Amino acid sequence: MTDSLPDPLPQTRHLATAIPGPRSQALHAERRAHVTDGFGVALPVFIDRAGGGILQDVDGNRIIDFASGIAVTSIGASHARVRERIAAQLERFTHTCFMVTEYESFTQVAKWLNEHTPGSFEKRTALFSTGAEAVENAVKIARSATGREKVLVFDEAYHGRSLLTMAMTAKVNPYKLNFGPFPAGIVRAPSANPLRSPAAPEGPEAVAAAALAAVEATLAEHGPEEFAAMVIEPIQGEGGFVVPAPGFLAGLRMIADRHNIILVVDEIQAGMGRTGMLFASEHEGIAGDLTLSAKALADGVPLSAVTGRAELMNAVHTGGLGGTYAGNPLACEAALAVFEAFEDGSLLANARAIEAAAREVLEPLVRQTGVVAEFRGRGAMLALEFADRDTLAPRADLAKEISARCHAQGVLTLTCGTHGNIIRLLPPLVIGQELLIDGLQVLRQTILEVAGEAGDSTAAAAASALA
Repeated sequence: MTDSLPDPLPQTRHLATAIPGPRSQALHAERRAHVTDGFGVALPVFIDRAGGGILQDVDGNRIIDFASGIAVTSIGASHARVRERIAAQLERFTHTCFMVTEYESFTQVAKWLNEHTPGSFEKRTALFSTGAEAVENAVKIARSATGREKVLVFDEAYHGRSLLTMAMTAKVNPYKLNFGPFPAGIVRAPSANPLRSPAAPEGPEAVAAAALAAVEATLAEHGPEEFAAMVIEPIQGEGGFVVPAPGFLAGLRMIADRHNIILVVDEIQAGMGRTGMLFASEHEGIAGDLTLSAKALADGVPLSAVTGRAELMNAVHTGGLGGTYAGNPLACEAALAVFEAFEDGSLLANARAIEAAAREVLEPLVRQTGVVAEFRGRGAMLALEFADRDTLAPRADLAKEISARCHAQGVLTLTCGTHGNIIRLLPPLVIGQELLIDGLQVLRQTILEVAGEAGDSTAAAAASALA
């Protein structure tokens, strides 16, 4: 089998043409003729091959991948074991629907998740296809188990693009704009953003305390006995890679226990090793009653999961959960390959090494410029927030310009955040150190140049010193 595979992609950045090149431009024009404009695109290049930390486009450009398909291809976009398992499954069958006839890989994926998600209690798992499906089914399970309706969510949250998950998501444009009305029963509370909380000048402990007090007040206003669940990302993704102030998640765990509310931890983006631990909630020493997985779970093949306390998962009547493609056998085989890749611990070590390297290169920019308000994150889930130093007024214009210039130099970065002023970094956990440093240096130099052009004399001096 391996004899027929193409040679591995060189793990170096290479510009054969301008980006996007002529072939990508032609294909993009064809896309515009046939695909709805409702789909956006971060970088309009068409990919021919991918592997390790490189995306190679149809024009021969090799682009450093700091996106991983939005935290999906964490073990690379063409991992050998993933290909082997999927290919073997293709020889047997592609689909039967697990609700019609069964296959072992579904059960094996569920078993692994039961054993590895946080929490020492007995667990059960349900598999689905997308992250939004996992979130919606968690709400269904919580409502079935408690007989309650309301769901508590948080500022800067992102949970998906379906109607219910859009109601749970905080950001309006582009996710919710023009799509209402949304389902009722969703209540929002402040999050513990260490940079932007009104309590930030008093320190992280004060931020956590203020946010927890606001949660209690919100529950009291709406009646805590009305809430089936509270749903929280251990590190907020689209909201800006916000790491909550220490103690906030532990405090939510206590509040949930006090009011018999099911704590749902949305690990869809932060889980599966992205932060240097299998699940980001492990950094905070907590376990959700229900834990949600997706994205990197099957390395690019659609698969998601709800894993939780057995008594909650089994509270749903038979036939109440499912889906035609839920736990498709090809996706289950891909997930089993991902689990194998994590066995020796090297991927988690790589995530921590990525953070160390990025901090060394990028964190000094907070001091060296007046526009990088914060460098934050854990493992290979990192972000730079752009804002005026004195006012913290968001600078989405800078994030957009910096990202565009990086793209032109062959480094794929993504923006995010409620105000669009965040550049997020999601490199594959398998990226090589030299390639990583190359991409980080391109990003660093671009930030210094753009900050200098924006009138930041400190950044201009630093850029001059590097020349």
